[in-house]
Amino acid sequence: MAADPGGGRGRNPERRRAILDAADRIIQRDGPEAAMATIAVEAGISKPILYRHFGDKSGLYRALAQRHVDPLMERVRAELHNGTDLWSRTRATVGAYLGMIRANLNLYRFLIDRATAEDPQTRGDLGMMVRRLGEELAQVFVDEGRIPNPVGAQITAHAVVGMVQAAGEWWLDHPEVAAETVINDLTRSVVGAISGAAPQGTA
Repeated sequence: MAADPGGGRGRNPERRRAILDAADRIIQRDGPEAAMATIAVEAGISKPILYRHFGDKSGLYRALAQRHVDPLMERVRAELHNGTDLWSRTRATVGAYLGMIRANLNLYRFLIDRATAEDPQTRGDLGMMVRRLGEELAQVFVDEGRIPNPVGAQITAHAVVGMVQAAGEWWLDHPEVAAETVINDLTRSVVGAISGAAPQGTA
């Protein structure tokens, strides 16, 4: 994501960080319905001053997205490039993604359900990050010879990313299902999709 979302207007970065910390606490407590006024009170400021630090409500949304989604993407990328066999790498990547969104459920819901609905730029930024992850995965398929056809690699990679994202959304609504069950079944589905798209002998 672009640096300094919302145009910090030269505001004190330590103060901005303290406001984001306050927003994290309130969102973790109240979920997607967290009120801007409550966040401001938690930060010890007024709502107009909160907006002054981020430009507007949308600027706060983008700052929160950068704060939480960027590390998630970096963790996923680290697992994606860890050089192990396909099953182990896929399982580690799926587990990292599901674990992080489950551990930060209210923040995830706030960003995905509310911020993207209220702010087109946040929606576009998050969508672009997902697309870039798909493109990076496609390049991995090509570079490793798993799916040499670049078009086929793109189709499979974006399908896999969408599968994991959709399955994660489903799991958040079904917490009674054990994490190991979801991770194992989703890993099997992802590896199957990659192997099925690869020429014989390259999976």
